[in-house]
Amino acid sequence: MQKKNGVSAEEMAEIITHLAFYVGWPNAWAAFSLAKEIYAE
Repeated sequence: MQKKNGVSAEEMAEIITHLAFYVGWPNAWAAFSLAKEIYAE
């Protein structure tokens, strides 16, 4: 969904990094893995 809305991979990495302080680093790493799969397509 974020790709369709024009969010770049770099912007998504910044968003996930920011959220890591709220959701915890283990959850952020899981989100990074998912984002890598999505942006690899």
